[in-house]
This record gives sequence, C-alpha cells and structure tokens, in this order.
Amino acid sequence: MARDRVIGAALVVGAVVGVIIYGLLVFAQFWYQRSCPAASTTCSMPPGGIQVSLIVLEISAFVAVLAVLAILGWIGYVMATTPPPVPLEPEPTTTTQGAPATSAPADKPPQS
Repeated sequence: MARDRVIGAALVVGAVVGVIIYGLLVFAQFWYQRSCPAASTTCSMPPGGIQVSLIVLEISAFVAVLAVLAILGWIGYVMATTPPPVPLEPEPTTTTQGAPATSAPADKPPQS
C-alpha cells in the first residue's frame, strides 16, 4: 500500500512539473516580451521565439490526436479479436406444450 502511495505521489509531482514546463514552452515568447521595456532597443526577441511556441503546440496537438486514435484503434482491435463470452447458464429447453422441461437425471425421479 505504501508503494502505491509513493508511485501516486510521483505521478502527481511529475504531472505538475510537466504542466509548468509545457506552459513555459508555450508562453515563453509572451513572458520574454513582457519583461522587456517598451522603449528598450537592447532587449529583442530571440531568434525563433515564436516558432518554438508554434512547434510545441503542433506537437501537442499531434500527440493528442494520435493518442485518441490509438485508443480507438485498440478498442476496435480488442472488439474484433475477442471471442464472445460463454453463457453462464444453458438456455432452458421447452417441451411441445411450452412448459420448461425438467433436467432430472435418468436414474432419479424428479422431486415434487
């Protein structure tokens, strides 16, 4: 149980760190421009600053679509290759009069 909690805490910390890094990569140009004074001539945008944000967004969109389509494909594959389940109980047989037939062994008479 303690191991599960450690793994869970590591996943939460990893997710938070991932969100922070992703946010920095996507909005890096915005923060860089905001930190430069408007009248400053020495503070300029680094080359490729806008392209970095665009590439990060394109990769994120591609990975998201890929993940959704992979999950759909996996579900379809499992549905197509899994045999139908075996019924838990046999279907009751009916007699010619419509009443359910009894399934008593041949050596023992049915109990009333």
